[in-house]
Amino acid sequence: MTTKSLPLTEELHSYLIAHGSPPDDIARELIDETVDALPNDAQMQVAPEQAALLTFLTQLVNARQAVEVGTFTGMSSLAIARGLPADGRLTCFDISSEFTSVARRYWARAGVDDRIELRIGPAAEGLRSLPNEPYLDLAFIDADKVSYPIYWDELVPRMRPGGLIVVDNVLRGGRVLAPQDEADRAIVAFNADVRADVRVDVVMLPIADGLTLARRR
Repeated sequence: MTTKSLPLTEELHSYLIAHGSPPDDIARELIDETVDALPNDAQMQVAPEQAALLTFLTQLVNARQAVEVGTFTGMSSLAIARGLPADGRLTCFDISSEFTSVARRYWARAGVDDRIELRIGPAAEGLRSLPNEPYLDLAFIDADKVSYPIYWDELVPRMRPGGLIVVDNVLRGGRVLAPQDEADRAIVAFNADVRADVRVDVVMLPIADGLTLARRR
């Protein structure tokens, strides 16, 4: 099988960013603050092109009810909330009050804080507390990799037909081909399970560290 994917050099990545919807001043300042204040954790922030795609997808599926698992400093939740209508709702799950305090400030600056409910605590428990019916339009998973199957199992039944689940870090820096730790092995198994799940249609995209898009049938 031939491939048409290009190696993404730094220069080509800059071109890609420049020719999509760029981060505005608020998003750019959030990126910079995260890198400056949390240099050892900044890699957990979604890439600018991922944020733009999340806003695009939220609008594309006409999302009104969304869930995020793993918020960090708020880049992905900011992107999703900006794609929601004024009466849309995004429920975020995270375990860190410290990291999400940064997110809260930027949500307020962007004027989307009234669309977002942040729940601090284990995401698995939080997801189980959601209505047990297919009402969600969009879900984004970007948290501890070993627990991805738990989040998946809780979210899929709650997605309405046509609803979209977006999953980050599905390539693990390429280590899915040669897993090196428990998280790598968990993602390899997770990817196989998602591919075999008859409840969804799936495409995996080589954006940043890999994104899986799963549409509920």
